[in-house]
Amino acid sequence: MDITLQGVTKRFGTHETALEVFSEVNATFAEGKSYAIQGPSGIGKSTLLHLIGRLDNVSSGSILIGQTDVCALSEEEASLFRRRHIGMIFQFHHLLPEFSARENIMMPLLIRGVEEGLAGDEADRMLERVGMVDRSLHRPTQLSGGEQQRIAIARAVVGQPEILLADEPTGNLDPQNAESISALLCELAAEAGGTLLVVTHSPSLAEQMDVRFEMGSSAGGARLRARQS
Repeated sequence: MDITLQGVTKRFGTHETALEVFSEVNATFAEGKSYAIQGPSGIGKSTLLHLIGRLDNVSSGSILIGQTDVCALSEEEASLFRRRHIGMIFQFHHLLPEFSARENIMMPLLIRGVEEGLAGDEADRMLERVGMVDRSLHRPTQLSGGEQQRIAIARAVVGQPEILLADEPTGNLDPQNAESISALLCELAAEAGGTLLVVTHSPSLAEQMDVRFEMGSSAGGARLRARQS
């Protein structure tokens, strides 16, 4: 699904203490393409990703995913929309510590109401896909950082979401693991055929995307502009 930002403004606080992060941001992310969003720390890249995923809401403007204005959804409707259409990956894996790697991958499907046996089959398929079959019964604390992020990616893509949002997915990894995770993420996103948005400081990961955006500051708050290759 396409993602369209129309006049997106985000501020924190109220009245004279308000901090405006974005002002009238407009952008389109086309279905089936991959995008990198780059820029200095603190500029608002992660905030933008959270708005698109409706983990937060805009102060004004709209964000259309397909034909749905996610800003107009209630919290319950937004949660349901995420389950059906959006996969998310963060710098820190956010795996559930009390569950095994396999169970963590199954979780999004079980929440959707997929029968446990089918969810397990899909989790096994993803474990093989990310090279983690021999670690399927391990809990997150028994996995390395790179292994945890592989499981987090598998969890995000297991339901084949139309939108995949990744916030610094390699930011907590050493260079070798970062390179392999970057390749895996791009490969799985391409297979799913959805729209991939990656917030990253990594030039090598950004260069693997179809389009790169730069977020920079201006008099009216942060601005988003396409970078020339």
